[in-house]
Amino acid sequence: MEFRDEQPTQHELGSRLYMVADVEPLDVDGVRTVQVGAAIWAVAFVALLPFYGRLADAGRTWWLWTCLAGFGLGLFGYEYCRRRRAARVGLEEQGPAEQA
Repeated sequence: MEFRDEQPTQHELGSRLYMVADVEPLDVDGVRTVQVGAAIWAVAFVALLPFYGRLADAGRTWWLWTCLAGFGLGLFGYEYCRRRRAARVGLEEQGPAEQA
């Protein structure tokens, strides 16, 4: 089975012809995105701590625990993305014959 990645260079929609630019995809590994997300959850947790009494009176202490869970999951996601990036870099350093 042979895979081809032939992309169209133009699209015709109605009476108009649209050209497709030859643009390389971004090489995004997600590490920075997960770092920023985890940091936002941590800041939200710290920002809500002074209001613990009000949150408890209103029955909304779950807001705090949601922030803490978001931060914890962000840490797991950061480690996952970091390992995935390291594995991809390792595969790119190997030649095609070594990958198979």
